[in-house]
Amino acid sequence: MPLVTLKEILSEAVAKKYAVGAFDAAEHGFVEAIIKAAEEKEVPVILMLTEGFLGLVDLDNFMPYVLDRIRRSPVPVALHLDHGTSFEVCVKAIHYGFSSVMIDGSTLPYAENVALVKKVVEVAHLCGVSVEAELGHVGGGEGDLRTGSVVDKSSFTRPEEAVRFVQETNVDALAVAIGTVHGVYQGAPELDFELLKELRSALDLPLVLHGGTGLTEQDYRKVVAHGINKINYFTGMSLAAVAAVKQAIEDREGYLHYHDLVIAGLAKAKELVKKQIEVFGTQPLG
Repeated sequence: MPLVTLKEILSEAVAKKYAVGAFDAAEHGFVEAIIKAAEEKEVPVILMLTEGFLGLVDLDNFMPYVLDRIRRSPVPVALHLDHGTSFEVCVKAIHYGFSSVMIDGSTLPYAENVALVKKVVEVAHLCGVSVEAELGHVGGGEGDLRTGSVVDKSSFTRPEEAVRFVQETNVDALAVAIGTVHGVYQGAPELDFELLKELRSALDLPLVLHGGTGLTEQDYRKVVAHGINKINYFTGMSLAAVAAVKQAIEDREGYLHYHDLVIAGLAKAKELVKKQIEVFGTQPLG
């Protein structure tokens, strides 16, 4: 099946009230685990590479493999740049074949965020590429695994500002801040579901939840019911794969091959992707 855009893959999610999982990969193994999980569930999926991951691989060799793997899949797959921080990085991603990009100007003043997003949207849409942006700010970071991150309520998305932002930028999907953090939570998540309801009522485009790790299954189902259509998920999957590798070493007292570790980690990653797909309520397109 050909590569699809974020706009295409989320085209029915708002009306049918479901979310599509967006899973990060930084190497071949996670790419395969994510796509294989979607194939086994027979639903679309969003495969993401963050800007930070782009430097971990040789893009000239890695991207042809990723694009070929997507095209050989029987399910719709969007290839999405996660957290691009500049116009130049987004253009680079478009050059390498990404079907959607996120331009993250969420730490900028409102006017600067709008200007940056509009610039990316203009070029991306000419290339048939979808654009996600963020208003408000989801803090934290996947690299901060020991201490975790806390929620800053002052950075939550404001509905009236979101309406103006979407009108001014013509963006295809909007990431909103309602109480999640990237990486690991410090304490228990407290999501503002009333705010999410207001945002869903005010906006008719797909809404995105960043910082999905750490939420309960009930939380996930509730955010989807209240209007989230794309859920980013990485840290939980990555940590679970590491735990599976450690367990394999312990179970066999270190007497195993490297490929045994890879198999154990990727099996756990695929298992979690399939579970999240079920929880998010992802449906086949059409």
